[in-house]
Amino acid sequence: MDLPSWLDVRRSWRAGHAPALLVIPLGLIVTVCVVDVLAPPHIHLGPLLVAAPAITVAFAGARMTALMGALAVAAQVVIAVLRGVWATANIQAQIIALIVVSAVCVALCVVRGRRERQLHRVRSVAEAAQSVLLRPLPARAGPLRIAGLYLPAEEEADLGGDLYAAARTDHHSTRLLIGDVRGSGLGAINNTALLLGAFRAAAHRQATLPRLAIHLDAAFRWDCGQWRPGTEQDTVEDFATAVLLDIPDHDPVVHLISCGHPPPLVLRGDRIVPLVAEASHLPIGLGGVFGIADYDVQTFPFEAGDLLLLYTDGVIEARDTDGRFYPFAERARRWTTDDPDELLRRLQADLLAHVHGHLGDDAAVVAVRRLASGEAPG
Repeated sequence: MDLPSWLDVRRSWRAGHAPALLVIPLGLIVTVCVVDVLAPPHIHLGPLLVAAPAITVAFAGARMTALMGALAVAAQVVIAVLRGVWATANIQAQIIALIVVSAVCVALCVVRGRRERQLHRVRSVAEAAQSVLLRPLPARAGPLRIAGLYLPAEEEADLGGDLYAAARTDHHSTRLLIGDVRGSGLGAINNTALLLGAFRAAAHRQATLPRLAIHLDAAFRWDCGQWRPGTEQDTVEDFATAVLLDIPDHDPVVHLISCGHPPPLVLRGDRIVPLVAEASHLPIGLGGVFGIADYDVQTFPFEAGDLLLLYTDGVIEARDTDGRFYPFAERARRWTTDDPDELLRRLQADLLAHVHGHLGDDAAVVAVRRLASGEAPG
C-alpha cells in the first residue's frame, strides 16, 4: 500500500486537466485582443499578453507553452496593426519582451521535463528495489489472513529502515518478522536488506524461535563488521529492534521474542491486549556483543477471530501539529471487525490525516487475523 508520489499525481492531473485549462490562456489572449482594439487610444492592455505563456507553464509542456507564446506575440502584432501603432518603439519593445518571456517559459518547461524524467527513472529503480527487498506479504498462510503496510517518511522514498517478512515452516506454522533498523539513508537500506535476507534464508529451517533469533543476531553482526577493524565499538553502531513470532496452524497461540521493539497488540472483540513480553532482549546486532546466549520465548493466546497488529515506532510516535502522538491503540479498537486489508486502509488514511500528510519517521504495520475453522479467506 504505497502512497502515490507527487510526480505521478502531477502527471495524471496534467493529463486529465491540461486540455480544459488551455481555455484560460486562450481566453486571456482573445479578451486582451478585443478589449485593446476597442478601447480608447490611451488604454493599452497588450502587456497583459505575457501572462498567457506564464500561465501555460503551470500545467502544460514546452510545445504548448511555445504555442501560447506564439499566439500571444501574434495577438500583439494584430493589435499594433489594427491600432496603427506598429512602427512605434513602444510596441516593438513590447513584442520583443513578449518573445523573450515566452522563450524563457519554454526553457523552464524543458528543464522541468528533464527533471521529471530523471525523478521517474529514480523512482522506477526504487520501486524495483522495494519489490525485491520488501516483498508483499502473502494474503493467506495456513489459517491466517495477512496484510502489510509500509509508509515512507520521505515523499519520494520507497524503502527505509522499517521492514517486515513472513515465512512458512515445515512444522505447519507461520513465522513473522517486523523490525526497525537504526539510522536512515543507504546505510539503513543495506542493513534492512541484510536482516531480511538472513530471515528468509533461515526462518523456514531453524528448529526453534530462539535459534532463529541467535542466527539473525550473528548474521547481522558478522556482515556489518566484516569490513571494519573488528572492534566491538565499531559493531555496536548497527542494530535493529525486532519482534519474531511463530504462529502454529493448529494451536491457538502465538510464540514471541521481543528484541527492544514495541509490543504487538491483539484485538479481541472490543478489547485490546498488548503482548508485553516479560523479558525484552537487546536489539538484533547487540545480543552477541553483550553475551546473550539464548532468547526467552513468550506464549500468548491467539484464537480464531483475533486480530494481531505488529507495528514500528513510526506509527506510535507520529505527531500532529500540536505535538500529540497518534493514539494507535485507541483508533485500532474501532476497526476490530475489519479484515486486515480494510483495517490497514483505514489506518493509513487516519494516520496521514493525524500528521497532515507528513510523517516524521517511516512506519510499518502488519495485520494478522486467525480464521475460524471452515471460514472463507475473504
